[in-house]
Amino acid sequence: MAGIYIHIPFCKQACHYCNFHFSTALGRKKDFVQALLREIQLQKDYLAGSEVTSIYFGGGTPSLLSSYDLQSIDQAIREAFPISPSAEVTLEANPDDLTKEKLQQLRQIGINRLSIGVQSFFDEDLQILNRAHGSKDAFLSIERAQDLGFTNLSIDLIYAIPTLDNQRWKENIKIVHKKQIPHLSAYSLTVEPHTPLIHLIQKGKIPPVEESKSAEQFEILISLMETLDYIHYETSNFCQKGKFSCHNTSYWKNQPYLGLGPSAHSYNKISRQWNIAQNGKYIQALSKNTVPYEKEILSSQQKYNEYILTSLRTIWGCDLNWMRENFSAYIKPLEEGVQKFTKEEYIVLVEGKILLTKKGKFFADYITSELCLVD
Repeated sequence: MAGIYIHIPFCKQACHYCNFHFSTALGRKKDFVQALLREIQLQKDYLAGSEVTSIYFGGGTPSLLSSYDLQSIDQAIREAFPISPSAEVTLEANPDDLTKEKLQQLRQIGINRLSIGVQSFFDEDLQILNRAHGSKDAFLSIERAQDLGFTNLSIDLIYAIPTLDNQRWKENIKIVHKKQIPHLSAYSLTVEPHTPLIHLIQKGKIPPVEESKSAEQFEILISLMETLDYIHYETSNFCQKGKFSCHNTSYWKNQPYLGLGPSAHSYNKISRQWNIAQNGKYIQALSKNTVPYEKEILSSQQKYNEYILTSLRTIWGCDLNWMRENFSAYIKPLEEGVQKFTKEEYIVLVEGKILLTKKGKFFADYITSELCLVD
């Protein structure tokens, strides 16, 4: 069981909050696709023959690629790797790209899951984020996708936006249920270095993001999604029964994955590697049949920390018995930490699994940092 992630590093315009690798210079899309096809061939042995159960087109904005390019990439992957007949194939898309014609083409290619970057159903919020679409586009993209047979849909929403009050945040969440969208990823607006957002805040053009507002709207999110019968299966992810993201779940369950494209990361349980985050250098290296990546062999301590960081965010939790078997040298500080956080009601032990309580979910980053090992 393994996953493949493809990073498409192009966007129409820069969202104010985004710090992912992308370019708004679209002139080299053709060269990029050719480079990506070469990388697929060069990396065909990375997963050591493991069956691929999920393919994920992320970015950037994958929906900016033509259907011909997407089909070429999909075909190259299927020729190079053993793909499960029931593989989940996800494409991230902006609402304004999802015309009826585009959606029909995506269905023909074999895309069976869409992750739509809605962020908010209100224009005021979208404008402050500098999104390329409006609220009308958001509604239309969902309706078109469902009309054309896409039942496995996910949308992204952002909370703690300065313009987003609690009432509108509740409305955003209720729309997810009303439109019968089976999966939601929801993130607090984060002020990242080197983004337009931090500069606009520093200049006083946008109000700062308030931590108290973020915590309050996270609490609203958890409570309301539970009322609407969605499963809170990972810190930022909610779904109806049976609609977990297969691809992202494989990350959290420590499965191997291959990342293709500039800035993409790969993991095979022994090492981690990441491609160069520069389109020009990526294309140039692949023209010489070289994959431009850096690599590190993971130490036992890094593997231990990795497992804590990923597993504790989920409903499946951290398996304490498995940790005892595989990381016996580190188990004492872990058990001490578990004892401390159990007393504080941040975590509970259920059948040997360490799980965050509802209270603990608000301090997930702090708890994991405390349980991880430091040099």
